[in-house]
Amino acid sequence: MRRPFALLAATLLTAALAVPASAADNDDGDEGFTINDPRITESSGLAASRQHPGVYWTHNDSDDGPYLYAVDGSTGDTVARLTLTGVGTPRDVEAISVGPGNRLFVADVGDNLGGTWPYVWIYELPEPKKLQDATVRATQYVVKYADGPRDAEAMVVHPRTGRVYLIDKHEDGGHLYEGPEKLSPSGDNVFEPIAPVELWATDAALSPDGQDLAVRGYFGGIHYAWNGGKLKREGRLSVPLQGQGESVTYSADGSRLLFGSEGEQSGVVSRPAPGADEDASGGGPGSRADGGKGASGGGDGDSVKVGGAVVVAVVVAALFGLCRRRRKG
Repeated sequence: MRRPFALLAATLLTAALAVPASAADNDDGDEGFTINDPRITESSGLAASRQHPGVYWTHNDSDDGPYLYAVDGSTGDTVARLTLTGVGTPRDVEAISVGPGNRLFVADVGDNLGGTWPYVWIYELPEPKKLQDATVRATQYVVKYADGPRDAEAMVVHPRTGRVYLIDKHEDGGHLYEGPEKLSPSGDNVFEPIAPVELWATDAALSPDGQDLAVRGYFGGIHYAWNGGKLKREGRLSVPLQGQGESVTYSADGSRLLFGSEGEQSGVVSRPAPGADEDASGGGPGSRADGGKGASGGGDGDSVKVGGAVVVAVVVAALFGLCRRRRKG
């Protein structure tokens, strides 16, 4: 994807980022980790496995091939790489979700031409029962939008119905698009806009019970009540500042939100999910995701991190405003 502003922000943010939880302190894999695999340099999607607790699926953005990586959240190490067959050459893979029956859905829906591809793709495959390197045949679906081509980086699959939804990416906010009740491998699958999303969305995740939607961007996030697809805004998410924040997923039990970023040795940061018991979930100071009601401080170290992040955010916001004024001029 073409992201000149995002890359600039990444450079500024790197110095202010907190290090994710170490593997030694993370037994269940849900409290954050660092992706160690040198092959994963552009992690753009993240999905918690239901079948393999503590394992997270991810993939590169582009220029990698038809590969999915299973990462052990307790160590940050890759425990399996899947090679997809039955699909063409991926163009811009941006999201991954787990659907009913432990089916993996992969969204090749990014648009390097700025929203001009006449169609994009979604791939579906069974999650292997055994984690090891394997070749898996996937089903490829052709996707079009009812109101014309657009760029998108966010996909969710309803955990009960299996229906697929996309969110287009626009700096002034986008829309939630609903796919057909069942995707068809023959012909076009037309996605219809059904609700506005007030964010420049880089990923999204549905809670395991299908009741809550978390949408993230580069610098923030929004918590919606799913409400049958008629989204109801509940508040803001506590999204960490990351080099290039690209992904989000609920943990398998729904108690945590994990936020990922592109880059080598990229960190995955864990925060309590909206409504979760902060003390019970082990999030620690400053990690609330409570609908925008604030976050507690936790000592000098946290104050330094937060202070540095605020300064960087102000600089980035100023640069963003300048870029927008230049574009409009």
